[in-house]
Amino acid sequence: MYIIPCMLQLLIHNARIMDGTGSPWFRGAVLVDNNTLAIKRGEINPGEYEAERVIDAEDNIVCPGFVDLHSHAGLTILAEPHHDPKVRQGVTTELVGIDGISHAPFKSREELERYIWLDAGLNWYPPDPDWLTTQELLNKYDGTVAINIAYILGNSPVRIWATGWNDRPASKAEISNMKSVIRESMEEGAWGISTGLDYPPGAFASTDELIAISEQAAAMGGFYHTHTRASLKTQGTYAPWEEAIEIGRKSGIPIHLTHFRQPKQGEGSHLDYLALVEDARAEGIDVTFDCYTYPYSGTSVTIHLPFWAKDGGPERLMAALADPDDRKKMKRELNSRSDIQGLWNYDWLHNFRQPHNKKYDGKTIAAIAEMREQDPADALFDLLLEERLGISEVGLGTNAHTLPAFVSHPYGMIASDSILFGEYPNPRTYGCFPVVLAEFVRAEKHLKLPEAVRKMTSFPAQRLGLPDRGVLRDGFRADIVIFNPDTVHTSATKDDPKHYPVGIDYVIVNGVVVIENGENTGATPGMALRRGR
Repeated sequence: MYIIPCMLQLLIHNARIMDGTGSPWFRGAVLVDNNTLAIKRGEINPGEYEAERVIDAEDNIVCPGFVDLHSHAGLTILAEPHHDPKVRQGVTTELVGIDGISHAPFKSREELERYIWLDAGLNWYPPDPDWLTTQELLNKYDGTVAINIAYILGNSPVRIWATGWNDRPASKAEISNMKSVIRESMEEGAWGISTGLDYPPGAFASTDELIAISEQAAAMGGFYHTHTRASLKTQGTYAPWEEAIEIGRKSGIPIHLTHFRQPKQGEGSHLDYLALVEDARAEGIDVTFDCYTYPYSGTSVTIHLPFWAKDGGPERLMAALADPDDRKKMKRELNSRSDIQGLWNYDWLHNFRQPHNKKYDGKTIAAIAEMREQDPADALFDLLLEERLGISEVGLGTNAHTLPAFVSHPYGMIASDSILFGEYPNPRTYGCFPVVLAEFVRAEKHLKLPEAVRKMTSFPAQRLGLPDRGVLRDGFRADIVIFNPDTVHTSATKDDPKHYPVGIDYVIVNGVVVIENGENTGATPGMALRRGR
């Protein structure tokens, strides 16, 4: 039984408590001491308690902090620890290392910096990459950032460690080496393994290799978080997700399909996508998914370039972009794509570092090509050379009409997949979670509020494996959000994405107020959440 101390760290009263389990709200108070919760049902007299800090919730919803299972903040938060775009949404915990792209372990600083360079359009650059091991990276988050960070091990650094950067099958000895890397990283706190099978060198892994390393992660209680292999669509519309389920079937590892959606109208049926999950679960395979809440995709623009140009690492890609023959070959391959006009005319670029290129931020490749008086492919290749690969893009990558079916599905949860830099980022960077509350719940009524909160709190915490977060319950950790369900909304849009939400008045991380009356306090109470600790 939790004993209330003489002096509380924090008292929240006059609250409608929604505990994160999907249950309806109840009136009560939340008591916090030493980052530990106690819940009091019913009305209380705050004058009967001594507390360092008292917050009158003013009859608003008090719920657990939101847990984001797809974050690209692992490096950016080291330079911008207050993390305003996400913490102002109510996010208190994020999973980094997704898409197969994690930033430890590495054998040398040189290898780490090469890998940061390769995927800079997704994850950006840290101020000083002075770590090598998983433990050393996780230590950098403790008490220095606004939110909690959980880490999953990407298969790209695992593959670099064992086989290098090249596109070739791994030997039995190399797979054994990969398993050793996974064991060590998970012993240091990683929660499983991730894959991004459109991003080399992790994309060079075969299905059998992924099954083998998944067996190791499963044996240690981890899960498999996957951006699936788009190239398999040549074998069938649903083949990328079928491969992921097959990995779960043969390895026994729980499977999490990230940014799961119908990409565009006519590309399969959204009911068939969801049936893949439902049928796998009926078979006994532990499958869940997340989805984002805007109809726009987002990634590094280098994703469109062929694997052969990346076979060897970032230097090989830079050489291919500069070589006339390789450029001709890449241009032919790009222009042969059925969706190439969509790429040129609808996807917009952002995140330019060179001063003379900043005028292109937020513009389509076709518009940029016209400004530069170049062919679109040549404009893209030259910009990538000038920016040393670090360009991001946002595109029309989701069928907006079927998105509510994914958001409301009982085995789905919410995750942002947001890129946190550039002047025209995906609007979900600033609005992913409040959009659920304002539009999917209040305006369009696709979800009841308790279920929406569950999808952003206890469900992702359960998937990750957090034993004491995601629910407001006696003895759990004090990650808390206070929001007004009648006024919460976001103004973040495609054309004007950088807007903080309103109606999320307080965000509390580990018992410390990080957002107060909608403003950042500057506190950095976040910590690395290590598996098994």
